[in-house]
Amino acid sequence: MPELSDAVELGVTELLANVVRHVPDRRCALLLLREGTGVRVEVTDGSDELPHTPEASDPEAEHGRGLFLLDAMAYKWGVSLWSGGGKTVWFECGDELYGDQGPSGPPHSSYLTRWECGPPRTTSTPPVPSS
Repeated sequence: MPELSDAVELGVTELLANVVRHVPDRRCALLLLREGTGVRVEVTDGSDELPHTPEASDPEAEHGRGLFLLDAMAYKWGVSLWSGGGKTVWFECGDELYGDQGPSGPPHSSYLTRWECGPPRTTSTPPVPSS
């Protein structure tokens, strides 16, 4: 499954780069979930700023392509806002997820790992949603 590994690595890199660039305290939580032969990735941070794609892309720019890449490699992705502030940006990718039918049968999630990223915490973070 090198294609899955490459897609997950690219997606994680793009979402964490967005935290570093756009979240003032650069704090986040990264959650990896196995779903059948696919993976769901969630990055939760304390910012209410929604991700957006630039209206015009400069081919020489060093940024502004992350969400285009995420959209191209993920089966689906989205953003969940938290009522107490913050958001979770997530994506799913995997072998059975690329087909027209999507995942077959009920979801079978298994927790892979969770990381806290950023400087020492001074405030609480929003909870990480379960699938």
